[in-house]
Amino acid sequence: MAKPSDNLVDAIYSDLRLKLQRSMITPSDRLVDTDIAAANGSSRMPAREALLRLVSEGYLVGTTRGFAIRELSLEDISGLFEVRRQLEPRAAASAARDMTPAVEAELAAAMDRVEQALGENDIPALLAANVDFRNAWLKAVRNPHMAATISRFMDYFQSVRLGTFADGATAERYIDGLSRIHRAFLAHDPLMVQDRMTLFMFAAEEAYLDVRQRQLREAEMSRTARRRYTKRGTA
Repeated sequence: MAKPSDNLVDAIYSDLRLKLQRSMITPSDRLVDTDIAAANGSSRMPAREALLRLVSEGYLVGTTRGFAIRELSLEDISGLFEVRRQLEPRAAASAARDMTPAVEAELAAAMDRVEQALGENDIPALLAANVDFRNAWLKAVRNPHMAATISRFMDYFQSVRLGTFADGATAERYIDGLSRIHRAFLAHDPLMVQDRMTLFMFAAEEAYLDVRQRQLREAEMSRTARRRYTKRGTA
């Protein structure tokens, strides 16, 4: 029988996980257990347990000032995409085969929200709709362990995905690829879905690597500027 504290940990974990999925927590944010406990009206321990669960699953890392999003290296991105390409195309093909009318309707509604958000340049809504699209087709994957693993690997990229969607041209290409996958789902064509998902993975990897390289260059420029400022101040 679950203890009340277990339910509270699950609730805090789910709330944080949703915020991570939708990039509502940025790499510069620091998650402090006492702050999260206060926001949820709980004691410190359930908040800390939820944060440590996210650390164990690879979403967060501990810092001297709380917990932060795990930032990916270029090698991390390439390695994670290699795994994703082994899983997602085949899982998506099985989803196309087993998709129910209810899941199909949910997928179509999510795609409509994606296109609307793109047209309105509403990045938060675009991120949310993108997650909804992913979650919709994963419902048609019969193996729950496979679906959970894919969801986790997708969510590792949230700190980079925000930068991808912030670039209009890149976002349009991304959504065009998503639309092509959606049409293949509607055709209930497993082979077409698998092929389009594979192409989508390669394009996404290229876009994410470009964004991360830019982030790393900007971070290095910022560090250089701070060092120069410090030297001038002590001269």
